[in-house]
Order: sequence, then C-alpha cells, then structure tokens
Amino acid sequence: MSESMTVTWLGHSCFKVESQGYSIILDPYEDGYVQGLGLLRASANEVLCSHGHGDHNAVGVIDVRKGGVSPFAVTVLDTYHDDVKGAKRGPNRIHILDDGTFRVAHMGDLGCGLTEEQKKALAGVDVMLIPVGGFFTIDAKQAKAVVDAVKPRVAVPMHYRSEKFGFDVLAPLSDFTSMCDDVVVYDTNVLTLTKETPVQTAVLQCV
Repeated sequence: MSESMTVTWLGHSCFKVESQGYSIILDPYEDGYVQGLGLLRASANEVLCSHGHGDHNAVGVIDVRKGGVSPFAVTVLDTYHDDVKGAKRGPNRIHILDDGTFRVAHMGDLGCGLTEEQKKALAGVDVMLIPVGGFFTIDAKQAKAVVDAVKPRVAVPMHYRSEKFGFDVLAPLSDFTSMCDDVVVYDTNVLTLTKETPVQTAVLQCV
C-alpha cells in the first residue's frame, strides 16, 4: 500500500505522477509549441496522452525507461475536446491513475460537460488536474462546476495563461482561483499527496 504519491507539474498540461518507484508522464508538449515554456526533457516508465495535438502528445521528448512494475490501474474515460461532440477538435481522454491508495485524474483538454456515469467514475478522486483557461477547453466557470460536482480532495488547475507562459487566447489563472476559497499557493512544482493532505485548490509553480 502506498503511503504517498508525488504529482509534479512540468508545464501547461504535462504532469509526472510517481508512486512506489514507478512514474507516468501525461500530456507532454512539443519543443517550442507552448509560448514561454522551455524544452521539456524528462524521464518516466510510461507516457499517456489525452489526444493528438502537439501540446499534449510529444512522446518523443520523454526518455521512456523500460521495465518496472506499475502499481497503477489506469481507467480511460472518453470525452470530447469541444462542446459539439468532437466536431471542432476531436476526442479527448480522461486518465484516472489508481495506485491502490490514491487516485489522480488528468482531465486532458476537456471541452464538454461530464455525463452522470463519468461523474460517478471520477467521484472522490484524490487529485484532479483540470484545464481552466477556456477557448480550447472548458473555461474557469465550467471547471469550477466540474470540481464542485466531483469533489476531488485536491484540484490542480492547468492549461491557462500567465505573464510568463501560455497561449494568448487562454484566460489567466485568477479567473478560476477567484471562485475558490481554499487556494494554497505552492513555491514548487511538486505536490506530495498523503492521507493527511487537506482539501484544497493547489496552485503549483511552473519551473
């Protein structure tokens, strides 16, 4: 049984999730694709992508280490990258990683509402990594509604614009955090989840 899980933000929608010596990177971005972000260079045992766009599927920039026994059970929920059943931007996959103690959900470029069945599958996740910037995905208000419906212990906003990085068309982080009364601002890009981690909206730093 895992005593902790580490979630590291690598920028934009890319995260590294580690448990019991095994790591998975989700949604790596291509070199030069996301304004303001440097080259993504990282290693992991496995890479998962929510969809085929360049800011989410750059598997080639990750050093994939073969071997190791994964503690993660992975559940995939098929959704859409827009609110017209994929007609504009295609499909999107939500990945739920479960190491037997903790569950983390990476929402990818979610662009639509969730079905009741999907809400049930996500209910009670420990960490939800959720886009909040709008335009290409759900916006801040829609993201807050998803968080309120699913009630993760920790919500981590992603896919937004800051003064230093992000697509110009995306909304700033403050559009989302202004609606939250449990914001915790970290001075690092790493969240270490334990059973004692309190309910919060965790703002990680992009380093």
